[in-house]
Amino acid sequence: MNTPRTFKIKGMHCASCAGIIEKTFKKVEGVTLAEVNYGTESAKVSFDENKTNPQALSETIQPLGYSLIIETDRADHGGNHMGANSQKEEKLLELAAMKNQVFSSIPIALISAFVMSWDILASFNKIPKMSYFWSEFFHHLLPIMATYILFVVGKPYLKGFYRFLRYGKANMDTLIGIGTSAAFLYSFVVSAFEESLEPYINVENTYYDVTIIVIVFIALGKYLEAQSKLKTGDAIEKLLNMQAKTALVIRKGKEMEIPIDQVVHGELIIVKPAGKIPVDGIITEGSSYIDESMLTGEPMPVKKTIGDAIAAGTMNTSGSFTFKATKVGSETMIARIIKMVEEAQGSKAPIQALADKISSVFVPIVLILAFVDLGVWLTVGTSYIGFSQALSYGLVSFVGILVIACPCALGLATPTAIIVGVGKGAREGILIKDAATLEKLYKVTDVVVDKTGTITKGKPELTSIQNLSKKSDNELIALLASLENKSEHPIAHAITTHAKEKNLSLSAVEHFEIIKGKGLKGSINSIEYFVGNAKLMDDIKLSFEKKSIEKETLEGKTPIMIATKNELLGIIMVADAIKPEAVEAVARLHELGIKVTMLTGDNKNTAAFIAKQVGIDEVVSEVMPEDKLKTIKALQAQGKIVAMAGDGVNDAPALAQADVGIAMATGTDVAIESAGITLLNGDISKLEKAISLSKMTMRGIKQNLFWAFFYNVVGIPLAGGAFFPFFGWMLSPVFAGLAMAFSSVSVVGNSLRIKTKKL
Repeated sequence: MNTPRTFKIKGMHCASCAGIIEKTFKKVEGVTLAEVNYGTESAKVSFDENKTNPQALSETIQPLGYSLIIETDRADHGGNHMGANSQKEEKLLELAAMKNQVFSSIPIALISAFVMSWDILASFNKIPKMSYFWSEFFHHLLPIMATYILFVVGKPYLKGFYRFLRYGKANMDTLIGIGTSAAFLYSFVVSAFEESLEPYINVENTYYDVTIIVIVFIALGKYLEAQSKLKTGDAIEKLLNMQAKTALVIRKGKEMEIPIDQVVHGELIIVKPAGKIPVDGIITEGSSYIDESMLTGEPMPVKKTIGDAIAAGTMNTSGSFTFKATKVGSETMIARIIKMVEEAQGSKAPIQALADKISSVFVPIVLILAFVDLGVWLTVGTSYIGFSQALSYGLVSFVGILVIACPCALGLATPTAIIVGVGKGAREGILIKDAATLEKLYKVTDVVVDKTGTITKGKPELTSIQNLSKKSDNELIALLASLENKSEHPIAHAITTHAKEKNLSLSAVEHFEIIKGKGLKGSINSIEYFVGNAKLMDDIKLSFEKKSIEKETLEGKTPIMIATKNELLGIIMVADAIKPEAVEAVARLHELGIKVTMLTGDNKNTAAFIAKQVGIDEVVSEVMPEDKLKTIKALQAQGKIVAMAGDGVNDAPALAQADVGIAMATGTDVAIESAGITLLNGDISKLEKAISLSKMTMRGIKQNLFWAFFYNVVGIPLAGGAFFPFFGWMLSPVFAGLAMAFSSVSVVGNSLRIKTKKL
């Protein structure tokens, strides 16, 4: 059985590393899929467990300098997510080691830069030449410093050079290793055989400073890049920090505090004020207000009482309660969200395909270009400027091309923006399944929404009271709720809920009886009451003005009448109310240039009324699920890119057919795997935010790709000396190293800007 698994990878230093690992995995027998992401330093691999295993996969890439981080399987208790904290600690230790090495090397680079600047300014007669003493001092000091920098700080690049010679696999480390080694070896040979070589070449030109400054600049760039990349994963870290570490359980009649990975199904757990809820469950005793903002993005705490579902990671604000654990470990909502965010951040958007193709062939092409460029300088250049000068310029160009031609910015352009975008969405209650969905959402032209549960709340609510009695409205509602309290009808639930919210006291009911298809009757304080529809009123021969409810009936409202045998006491209207945020959400979709169509099984009048209230462009009413599917197909046939928002259950065929399926989910009942995007808490206002987020992320990706291409398109010809014959321009390898180092940092920095944007 081929089950995709995701592993973190150690030893990745550049985008071309991802290409090497991916190609190596694909050659392993039993591997059917391999996707390696440089941005997340992870690999998604699907393999036949009868033919290979994670350890064997790791061993295939170890000679190339990489390895898989294989976690022990603790998925049942959410251990795979807790392991992310140890990986973060390991990254921080690596970062600290990089920082120590880089900052200890900076003084050496500054000395080299000082000597280089002095020589350049003196050659233009801007300052006097260095005195003989200092010239000799630096002449002997620079080789010592360059040796330390190349063989200590530059060790990863020398290893990349060695692996290229042994295995024929070249990455960015290989380019830096060849370039800086060439500059160092040339300089060393000139220093060692100065007198012998003086008749043939200019022995005053050595490139120890190039070796030093290039390696230090690149190491500094890698450190800043690693630091920036760590910030892109803040979303996962915040989600992990929302998990409680322990739970207060009742075992054998005693309270015990245990780690959450030891909680079992059905266990009773106590939550005290200001405590985090450790696992998903149902309240069995007590009540409280729960802050669910980590799930829904809504700041207001929600009241929860006996029978209500609660989710792990949410915060108890006041009051104590006991609940029964229904989902533990990797089953909990927070664990599933973390898994979904991790998978989405590690996935690849279609727009990344071009960058991946270029990165995979980039290093070999650059190597060829560098050697060809050196050859051109030594052949064509010699005939114009002499061998000594041509060799000097040729070596500078050779090193410059190898150093500036970094595919890292190209490799980081898409994944860093995806990581930040998906993380930002998760914090807003927008769960994105993968990068491809995010890219498709950016192109959406039409949004199709289901009415019930999407535009409306999906459950009946009491909307108005026509009080015809001498009782107050609250007294009438209390009387009605007392009678409906014994009924299981959804309308009865709407009335009793309304009474509960108003804290109205209910009365005891005697001789209760359901009147099928019409309503019910019962006695309170020896008075017989009837509750139901117009047919029931006809049965007890009570007349009323039917025109008084005709308008509201056409709007989809259901009239409930309460009466005694002799008198109609009141008419209460119940309806599936429009969500308060629906009107603004549709208006904002219109601002984005998106057409909104509503599909519903409701009658034409009700659908038209709701559509008009919300501002929907087109209504298709009285449809069955298969008709919804036909509507989606018809829009797609017109060339539209369609997003379908529904409840994820009744609308499953239409959600599957749509270019982007969006599930409107509530609380812990969410099936987050059911659609490309899940909007927690069923909040339609998040629909527009999701589309805005996709546009923001895609804009960031395109900016990143532009600058990544720009660096290389301009940098390589400049470093190679293409402009020298026309303008006398040459790019020092030192500036090439600086440009290469900060190209990656600028791309990551641009991606991080998405965090600061308001949705």
